[in-house]
Amino acid sequence: MRYLPLNQDDRRAMLDKVGVASVAELFRDVPPSARDAKFDLPDHAGEIEVERTLARWATQNTTAGSQPFFCGAGAYRHHVPASVDHLIQRSEFLTSYTPYQPEISQGTLQVLFEFQSQVAILTGMEVANASMYDGSTATAEAVLMAHRITGRHRTVLAGSLHPQYAETVATMAGLIGDIAVGPVTPGQTVDLTSLIDEQTACVVVQSPDVFGMLHDLKPIADAAHAKGALLIAVVTEAVSLGLIEPPGAMGADIVAAEGQSFGNGLNFGGPYVGLFAAHEKFVRHMPGRLAGETVDADGRRGYVLTLSAREQHIRREKATSNICTNSGLCALAFSIHLSLLGEAGLTRLAKINHAKAIALADRLTKVKDVRLATPSFFNEFTIVLPKPAVAVVDALLNRGIVAGIRATRLYPHESGLNNHLIVAATELTTEDDIEAYGRALQEVLSC
Repeated sequence: MRYLPLNQDDRRAMLDKVGVASVAELFRDVPPSARDAKFDLPDHAGEIEVERTLARWATQNTTAGSQPFFCGAGAYRHHVPASVDHLIQRSEFLTSYTPYQPEISQGTLQVLFEFQSQVAILTGMEVANASMYDGSTATAEAVLMAHRITGRHRTVLAGSLHPQYAETVATMAGLIGDIAVGPVTPGQTVDLTSLIDEQTACVVVQSPDVFGMLHDLKPIADAAHAKGALLIAVVTEAVSLGLIEPPGAMGADIVAAEGQSFGNGLNFGGPYVGLFAAHEKFVRHMPGRLAGETVDADGRRGYVLTLSAREQHIRREKATSNICTNSGLCALAFSIHLSLLGEAGLTRLAKINHAKAIALADRLTKVKDVRLATPSFFNEFTIVLPKPAVAVVDALLNRGIVAGIRATRLYPHESGLNNHLIVAATELTTEDDIEAYGRALQEVLSC
């Protein structure tokens, strides 16, 4: 067969060369739970049969735009102008990779330079890199960067940091240091003072946090700096930066964010684009690439790859990162969308998002026994229901409402969050959506 060319004799020769008796022995270090996983998939088939199977499976999906949709928690449904998709599909953008030869990559380098400038302005920081994979890995890279800067290896995470971001940090940084996690307290001010000591490299706080709560980062920054630690601010909803005070103005040393909200659809969870910014004095410790502006021998403006201390450029152990290939096309979509909005448009978009969330919160809390858990929020908040959220979400889904994300889906071991539901609204949320949600919730809770 064309794509399965090896026979048993070939496999036996390969195993003998490696020095193992069987394929099972070759993978003996893989946990049995992963090694013996079974997938409910049909056997190989022809192209037409595969297309029919996939098409049938696709009909089981419910698209976010087909009914009232209120999910957030790190991925948000925003309007993406048609011009964004049109421009990123130009061949010079769609097929390009890394600008290793600046003399023939001026367009790509300029895009990255403009993207960096936008991110630096949004976050209130002095320098930004040319994007990263996503918000979670950007957060983990920020922690590793703080370790390099401070020479310390203890990390303090706010309990309201998105749990998946916290898991990524633990995966990447947990082997080289200790990680302390604050309490999970929806709607309360973050206080990590008791966890910060002289061995702490960084404190990681998200605002708006996973429950939607906005936090004043200044007291946290002061507490961290008093112990010689850095403050890493995390943002999962980039649109909020069009309205709230940027992390850099509140004392953040490093900002890691998810940029999906601009130019990038939900896309079943990816690909997304990580934003990363810091103070200029830390630039040599930054992961990823940095595009810069210069002039050529004739004095004409040009762009260069100024900094790229990743493993393929220098010795692996000297690299600032081993995973930080930039999400170039997603970063371009981000930059185009933000350019189309402009400063006034971004502010207006942010205000619309906030107003929609206020209207939604007002409507839902009019339902008997439903209360708001997050008094300060942008376009996402948490409500507390009189019944377990899992049953309410299922009942609302049967009524055509995607009601949000139950907190126990993110915190499965926090029984105190059984009745908490995380709800988001964006500029795509209509008055009819809000009213439909309110009516349906009242019906479900009265049953």
